Amino acid sequence: MQVTSAPRAALRIRIVDRLVDVGTDEWNALGAAAYPFLRHEFLSALEEEDCLGERYGWLPRHVTLRSDDGGLLGAVPLYLKFNSYGEFVFDWSWADAYARHGLQYYPKLVSASPYTPATGPKLLVHPDAPAEVRPALVDASRQLALELGVSSLHWLFTQPDENALLEQQDGFLRRVGCQFHWTNRDYSDFDAFLATLTSGKRKNIRKERRKVEDAGVAFRLLDGHTASSRDWRVFHRYYESTFDRRGGIPTLSQRFFERIARTMPEQVLLVMCELEREPVAAAFCLVGEHTLYGRHWGCEAHVDNLHFEACYYQGIEFCIRNGLRRFEPGAQGEHKIPRGFLPTETLSAHWLADPRFSEAVGRHLELERSGMADYLAEMMQRSPYRAQDKC
Repeated sequence: MQVTSAPRAALRIRIVDRLVDVGTDEWNALGAAAYPFLRHEFLSALEEEDCLGERYGWLPRHVTLRSDDGGLLGAVPLYLKFNSYGEFVFDWSWADAYARHGLQYYPKLVSASPYTPATGPKLLVHPDAPAEVRPALVDASRQLALELGVSSLHWLFTQPDENALLEQQDGFLRRVGCQFHWTNRDYSDFDAFLATLTSGKRKNIRKERRKVEDAGVAFRLLDGHTASSRDWRVFHRYYESTFDRRGGIPTLSQRFFERIARTMPEQVLLVMCELEREPVAAAFCLVGEHTLYGRHWGCEAHVDNLHFEACYYQGIEFCIRNGLRRFEPGAQGEHKIPRGFLPTETLSAHWLADPRFSEAVGRHLELERSGMADYLAEMMQRSPYRAQDKC
């Protein structure tokens, strides 16, 4: 698909339906390389290993911007959506409001990494690109929304600077959410981290870890080089079982996990949990330049506190050993606070084509932001850190 009119002189916009039509190195050079869930290898694996498409309601419509000499200056990972599944910024009430007024909310356009509630750039720009590239990408994305006749355009889990840019554009609305993240304060080891917590929280974590150790659970931390086909087969069985228990849809195929293990092996972390050398549970993470991202968990045997150990404490230790600055273990979860994860603001930006709904949603988001500020402050009061070690 081509957009024939360029929004700026000497810039050529093209909408691509397959990421394979963009070179891996040139896409990653736009700043995506530091964010494993935005790398070409990750997004193209989703497209080519049956994780997207009409079956799940995610159709790629990526915006690319090139100079006259063909160099890739910028891009937006963009999808035509026929539902709100796998977004983690919930707008079902907006869709219901449209339906009550006899209007269609779907399809819509969404800039995101599918099924990944992690903050990262969505306006991907080459470091040598001119300043007009970012606003040109926004203009092209909105022009595509108008040409397709969709109800809305959404940027999810944006970085503060790009969300500010979007808000400067006419009609974009800011939405604030909350996750719980851990920050590495140059800890020498796990005990150094524990020393910053209050006595009660420190004792509770030690008690939880001791129960797992006493149960005889052993851990193998694997990357894409060391994980075997059997490891991925076992993990995927656990992954599917988690969705089956919760009534969700396991959209990620085993081939997807095995492919990214081959194509981006250093960005994969698989925590295999074993009893008597047989697997009983597993946690899957992605490793960024500065951040560990917790993504999926599954098990077939109950061991007290094993979820906390595999999904949180093993990740914290991994960050400390490898000098990673942050650990983002996924969406939601106030139970993460006593384990060292603090409330953190997340951002998104939304444009609705219908001015009446845009005004109504804008009023709603203003109230929601006020409530979210109160919630973030309340959650911060539950910080497990000693007074002298609070952020």
